Amino acid sequence: MWWFAALHANLLAVYRRAGPSAGDVLDAGCGTGGLLRRLGDDCRGARACGIDADPPACARARAKSGRPVCAGSVDALPFPKGAFAAIFSADVLCHRGVDEGRALAEFRRCLAPQGLLVLNLPAYRWMLSRHDAAVYNARRYGRRGVVALLRAAGFRPLFVGYWNTLLFPLMVVTRKLLPAGRSSDVKTYPRPVELLCRAATALERSLLRRGVALPFGGSILALAAKEAG
Repeated sequence: MWWFAALHANLLAVYRRAGPSAGDVLDAGCGTGGLLRRLGDDCRGARACGIDADPPACARARAKSGRPVCAGSVDALPFPKGAFAAIFSADVLCHRGVDEGRALAEFRRCLAPQGLLVLNLPAYRWMLSRHDAAVYNARRYGRRGVVALLRAAGFRPLFVGYWNTLLFPLMVVTRKLLPAGRSSDVKTYPRPVELLCRAATALERSLLRRGVALPFGGSILALAAKEAG
């Protein structure tokens, strides 16, 4: 699906801009392994592994990525202190089964000094909808709130910005103005729609690679470094 392709590419684009150092990488909340597979392919010289709370998803992620995956909670990571050079976490802190404060504390504990945290989060509390209920999201975020959350958890924000900007008006219409259903937006779309959405997000990514912070959007990307102490 176009959205997952864009999400994974955007997370890696932000990560590469930081000039990441060699070291192991964790996908915290890896789901069925799409991002983990990309990390294994792109982060050469580093071992990528994953963790997810859902055992069947872990099994699928292992098969898809060919990487080690364990079942567990991001609120209590089963890894030693300083184990990773980078931790990726896509739409996990927002989950109703996650304590965002405990999860961020665990991310910080498991990162090496100056290790990098790469996050994606859904944007705007007022955008909570039937989609969020279907995918178990309890929270959505604004840019200032993400910056404050990261600083309070002992991280130094390096980049915090929106994406899915061009398609955001359509997102507002479908989620807030049309009759509410019970399904999420994660589904197969007709090929013309898929191609249009991929083109829109590719254009945004070209700006992201240049360090352009988009003013609004459906999701927030955040890159932060672990502070000393």
